[in-house]
Amino acid sequence: MTRHLAPGLLVLIALSVSGCAAFWPDGGMTAVSDLTSQTINKDVAFVRTAEGASAVDARVRQLLSRTLSADAAVQIALLNNKGLQAVYNELALAETDLVEQSLPPNPVFAVSRITGNGASEIERQVVGDILALATLPFRSDIARDRFRGAQLRAALATLRLAADVRRAYIRTVAANEMVALLTDAKATAESTAQLAVKLGETGSLNKLDQAREQVFYAETTADLATARQAATSARERLARLMGLWDDGLDFRLPDQMPPLPRRPQALPSIEVDAVAHRIDLQIARLELAALAKALNLTEATRFVTLLDLAGISRRTQDPEGPPFRERGFDVQFQIPIFDGGEVRVRQAAETYNLAFNRLTERAVNVRSEARDAYRVYRSTYDIAGHYQREIIPLRKIITEEMQLRFSSMQVDIFALLTEARQRLASLRGAIDARQRFFLAQADLQTAVNGGGVPTAGGDSPTTIAAAAPAAGGH
Repeated sequence: MTRHLAPGLLVLIALSVSGCAAFWPDGGMTAVSDLTSQTINKDVAFVRTAEGASAVDARVRQLLSRTLSADAAVQIALLNNKGLQAVYNELALAETDLVEQSLPPNPVFAVSRITGNGASEIERQVVGDILALATLPFRSDIARDRFRGAQLRAALATLRLAADVRRAYIRTVAANEMVALLTDAKATAESTAQLAVKLGETGSLNKLDQAREQVFYAETTADLATARQAATSARERLARLMGLWDDGLDFRLPDQMPPLPRRPQALPSIEVDAVAHRIDLQIARLELAALAKALNLTEATRFVTLLDLAGISRRTQDPEGPPFRERGFDVQFQIPIFDGGEVRVRQAAETYNLAFNRLTERAVNVRSEARDAYRVYRSTYDIAGHYQREIIPLRKIITEEMQLRFSSMQVDIFALLTEARQRLASLRGAIDARQRFFLAQADLQTAVNGGGVPTAGGDSPTTIAAAAPAAGGH
């Protein structure tokens, strides 16, 4: 669209427009850092200089020098994951959209010279867009809302990465604990299988009992191989999320998951907390507010989409007379004969209604997700506690009693081994129950604050797109 504006009027309006945005020194990261610190108490860094990269590397090496806790693994990922750095780059790009939408349109200066038969004419024009200047405060306000949404998206990507790292850490440590348990079980099963073979050779053990001991050893061997592969894959996923490679891959993890907390959290107002704190809901609310402002702007400009003003200065020189100068202006505007803006208004209105319904649906789903996450958290706590307080102690008593009876020759070795297999199953169940509890604990935090696993077709944890620019360009 050609833009026309008289020079004096252009300068007057441009100077009268206030609130033009400039690039922030932190690229908008302060808001992301504040949200992350308040929610999960972790630091974030947008690495843009060599000095910043060196500081991050030093911090990561310091954290890797010790056995990693879940919090340390999360902190390493937030500093070192390059996918998250790419999300922060997208936030910086969203900032450029904000600045662009907040600047007046550049005027266009045109010069033409026409000569012939000794006569010449020189024309100068300064052209600009009156409508763009008149709507600049409104478009700038919409752009600020969209940039705030981009900041929240970056924070959401940060929380999603933190949640993914915490889950990967829990699965890795649980897998290592299972490997250690099955390694001991395999050693016992191997000794038992060898004993069964020797007893079978002497005729003291029938073929059926020999097969039972052999198959238990074979199954335990297969389970151990599966557990080792699961532990290796879980560790690799954790390393990827932390952004580690080469020398960083030898990080140390604890041998066991931490014990259960003494009592579970009591969250009577979890639905209210989720609706108030979920970042994805905050993003939807901001987008709805921006769409409402865009709808108002579309309705206000429905009849006028082109309003151009040109300041003209023309100097004409004729050989038969003295030169003379002309000054004036040229106005161009669109006549809404065929399109009165109904289509644009209808599109803007339906886009707003769509966003409103999506927000309402999301709010309903958030409340349900919070309720379900808390129920799962409490049930997994009760199940893991039941293993810890009831099943494992009882299994210990049974094992001790069986050993006493074996010492007094009241039961044979195979009865003792049968009990050992049953105790192994209980220990495996206890490990699985604790893992499920700690995963449910991580899911509960994401249900309240956001950062959970995105739904199918949604944004991935490390590819959150920056907010779209506001309608209307320069």
